[in-house]
Amino acid sequence: MIVLSDRSEIKLDKKSVVTVGSFDGLHRGHLKILETVKETALKNNAVSFVVTFDPHPRSVLSQNSEINILTSLQEKKFILEEYGIDYLMVIHFTREFSQLTSDEFIKQFVIAKMNACHMVIGHDHKFGRDRLGDENKLNEIGSALGFGVTAVSAESINNETISSSKIRNALYAGDLVKTNLFLGRDYSICGIVVKGAQRGRTLGFPTANVQVDDPKKVIPQNGVYVVRCLIADEIFYGVMNIGYRPTFENKHELVPEVNILSFNRDIYGEKIKVEFISRLREEKKFESRELLIHQIELDKKEAVKIASSEKK
Repeated sequence: MIVLSDRSEIKLDKKSVVTVGSFDGLHRGHLKILETVKETALKNNAVSFVVTFDPHPRSVLSQNSEINILTSLQEKKFILEEYGIDYLMVIHFTREFSQLTSDEFIKQFVIAKMNACHMVIGHDHKFGRDRLGDENKLNEIGSALGFGVTAVSAESINNETISSSKIRNALYAGDLVKTNLFLGRDYSICGIVVKGAQRGRTLGFPTANVQVDDPKKVIPQNGVYVVRCLIADEIFYGVMNIGYRPTFENKHELVPEVNILSFNRDIYGEKIKVEFISRLREEKKFESRELLIHQIELDKKEAVKIASSEKK
């Protein structure tokens, strides 16, 4: 996949089929759009072209607060390349850029540079200044400029339309089942292993503290999770605790830390990807060190059971 950050870098000798969006999460609904892009490109002997934005437009335009994201830019790149997209353009989203009308954006980017013969959009996608560009507007522009338009219908599970905001809310509520079902894969965070208080080592359960790559990344609700860890292309299983370690500390620093099963390596400074498989329980304060150790043993047994069933 060729990744571009400026329209001057675009050099195409073929037509393209283009889709535009934030694509936060790249969930099942987004993947349906990408599949339509690929199929349409194949029919038209064209290349597949995805346009996305960084940072998330709502974090620039919202007056209240920055939006937390489901996928970092790096994660988007990895998923899109894995999915077989030919070109990805990442537009640096600013207030100035947001003032482009839908007509200006289509003419300056999609037609003049991407040589589009077709555009694919989600059922509710709106673009351009004040979000006035919708399916009807795009069909109108397409008729005038000579490109086709396909609007992809919503993807639903259990009669509920999938959306990035619903996945965020599910994560905040600790509903990992709904999160992973809507995503079509296990939710994950990526980061670097850093030194912590090493409290787990004194309990006999050494943990790896994860410093998440993107501070805007959504962290699941506090609690204990069975996770899959990817370290240097190797897969391990573990138990991750997300919280404030209430049994020993009274701090307000959120700490994601994972006890990796059957693991005894120094991985400080190494990259780690943690995929959330199942939520075991809420975070809680234990009255004694012994009760905490007993609960950790129970958590580990459950993690071993889940890991064993996955390996079969």
